[in-house]
Amino acid sequence: MARVYAHANARLGPNWYDYDNFKIEWSTPERYEVIRRLGGGRYSEVFEGVDMVNSDRCIVKVLKPVAAKKINREIKVLRNITGGANIVALLDVVRDPTARYHSLIMEYVDNTEWKSLYPVLTEVDIKYYIFQLLKALDFVHSRGIMHRDVKPGNVMIDHRRRKLRLIDWGLAEFYHPGQTYHIRVGSRYYKGPELLVGYKEYDYSLDIWSVGCMLAGMLFRKEHFFKGADNDDQLLKIMKVLGTDTFDTYLQTHGIAFETDIEGLLQSYPRQPWSRFINADNQQNATGEALDLLDKMLRYDHQKRLTAKEAQAHSYFNLVRLEPATAKGDSTDYVSDSGFCSM
Repeated sequence: MARVYAHANARLGPNWYDYDNFKIEWSTPERYEVIRRLGGGRYSEVFEGVDMVNSDRCIVKVLKPVAAKKINREIKVLRNITGGANIVALLDVVRDPTARYHSLIMEYVDNTEWKSLYPVLTEVDIKYYIFQLLKALDFVHSRGIMHRDVKPGNVMIDHRRRKLRLIDWGLAEFYHPGQTYHIRVGSRYYKGPELLVGYKEYDYSLDIWSVGCMLAGMLFRKEHFFKGADNDDQLLKIMKVLGTDTFDTYLQTHGIAFETDIEGLLQSYPRQPWSRFINADNQQNATGEALDLLDKMLRYDHQKRLTAKEAQAHSYFNLVRLEPATAKGDSTDYVSDSGFCSM
């Protein structure tokens, strides 16, 4: 069971989480004009667009044909969390007259590509952006939602305006204690160990592992800190840093029957100190406080990782924590560990 917000959905009720019975009112697409393609993946194509009514730029996410349940889930999640701290806003949902093509109209963010951003981030930049990402995750976790695909490609950063938005909620899911979930989620370099060993009763802490991987990339100036060739190699890369003693303890603690015939995964590896990855190029960012935070996020045992709220309270963020919270940006306006307030 998740250490925090375990019963969030039970408190909020079926109207909050039941996307199977969620009725969507679709708009027609004439209002929006596509300008250029920005990218795409397994489930969607993404374009820059313009709202012809007010001339505002927007993002048009055209969903590829998938089960209606998956479309309902993504829209339900976005409707629930739009307006939350650092969450990309859902502006409209449109469907063409044939009902074959479904699109989400999203807030536009003038994103700086991760490949060009991570090498130039200062210590203050890293603190600021990771803190903003944690705010977004505490907001959605407090509402019973796991993102399940946190990675640089889903964290839009407008560096000039210092604005961060967590995007792509297509794999997000509502958390219920004791429920099992698909392990084929996330992106390999940011997959938590629980996914790599087939543990299906994971929770919000899956997202914290992914943030830890992003933090490691920022601190040590690596595009992807753990970069495996496949899922087995990904786990091997992790084991060579975190060691095998705590890995074995993790499996035993949670009764995980992990079996492998991969030779590398059967060997023993000592834990490496995070200081090993410091060099002349990154030493100004990899401070003692930064490495302490990183160590508390990148734990095999999901129960021992910091929560998003605990991570925000870490001394590493003292410099950036004092910014004034907006009404919608501070999740404590809505929820506490003891219960939900009216929304």
